[in-house]
Order: sequence, then structure tokens, then C-alpha cells
Amino acid sequence: MANILVVDDEMGIRELLSEILGDEGHAITLAENAQQAREARAAGAPDLVLLDIWMPDTDGVTLLKEWQRDGLLTMPVIMMSGHATIDTAVEATRIGALNFLEKPIALQKLLKAVQQGLSRAQEVARAPLVPPRPVPAAIPVPDAGVPSAAAAPMFAPPAPPAANGSRMVHAISQGEGTGYTLSFDLPLREARDAFERMYFEHHLGREGGSMTRVAEKTGLERTHLYRKLKQLGVEPGKLAKKGV
Repeated sequence: MANILVVDDEMGIRELLSEILGDEGHAITLAENAQQAREARAAGAPDLVLLDIWMPDTDGVTLLKEWQRDGLLTMPVIMMSGHATIDTAVEATRIGALNFLEKPIALQKLLKAVQQGLSRAQEVARAPLVPPRPVPAAIPVPDAGVPSAAAAPMFAPPAPPAANGSRMVHAISQGEGTGYTLSFDLPLREARDAFERMYFEHHLGREGGSMTRVAEKTGLERTHLYRKLKQLGVEPGKLAKKGV
């Protein structure tokens, strides 16, 4: 587990990065501006910093210069921006930033950059007197035993019409006795949402609430998965505890 400082003036970005990195087992500190970032750094050096460039009070490049000038740039810093130019990225790298991520940040790029930053920090800590060597990024290897998104719940034959003429479809999880019921009488949008809710609840319960494994099994990037679950009102933490 690493201590990671996330500095961004957009609350949605801070929350999303906190959820993703927290799910990876890291401890996250959030700062919405440069002043809060200064206070967090004064409290102790984090293992890694994700620093937004464009902020209202002091921009990220200026803060990076401050840390470099004051001898506080002792941790890897990854810059983030959706509007920065190549010149800005080059300047940040020259000052001491380890990497630069362009928003919107793809999940795999984020995790790869964070892993590289933490690996670099560990390399320096282990051999402070030896010039650090580049650390190759670990390439995620898909689990051969992970079924594809196509291995979703199968459907049993439609049940006979109910007394009021409505029809129901029963979804049965593969290899499990858990079943779900979905009415054909619902409007299309509601029926689709109900199916997606059951689908994600099934996989979250099956994987113990692990967003990483659910993302792999459903074929979604985890950023999209978080948004979808929030939209559907599905709470991964509660499902993991219940073991649904």
C-alpha cells in the first residue's frame, strides 16, 4: 500500500481517482488546490503525487517549481491536464515531474503510470547512492481462467403467462442456484436498467466486490464501470459484505 496525494480542483476527478486507487489498496489524500497540497506535503512526503496543472490559485507547474526550489520534490510527481500544451509537459518534466497524463485519463494509463512512479520511488529508496535505473512497466497479464463478458447469466425458457397476462423472464446464474426475475411488462428503459442492475449485482457478489475483477469479466474499463454502477444505484461495498 502506498500513500498517494491527489491534487485537482475538480471534485469529480478527485473522487474518481480516489475510488480507483483506493480499490487498488492505496491510501489517498485529497487536495483541491495548491495551498491544501502544500499543507499535505508539509505533513509528510507522500509516496506519489498526482498533480493537476490548471488550478485557480496556483497552477501545478508553479507548485512543482516551489517544491523543487525548497528541496521538497523528494517523491515522484505525475502531472495531469486536459488543456496543457506539449511545451508545458516538457517544462514540467524538466523541473522534475516523472510523467504526464492527458485528461480524460484512460484507466490502464493511470495504473501503469502510478506503478512506474511507485517502482521508481522504491528503486531510489533501496539504492540511494546508485543512480536509479529505468524500471520497466509491468504488463498486466489476463487471467486465463477469467471468463469473458459473454459468459454472463443464461436465461431459462420464459415462464408461462401470469394470471394477469404478464410474462416474466427468469435469469439463472451459470453453475449457481441464484435466480433473478424480470418482467416483460416493464417499459424498455426500466427493463434494461433492471437487467443491468441484476447483471452487475451478480458479478459483484461473485467477485467479492472486487472492481478490478468485475471490470475484467464484464469487459468494461473501470472508470466506465464506476459511472454505470452509480447510475444504477448499485453499491459494491454492501454487496461484497452480503456476499450476493
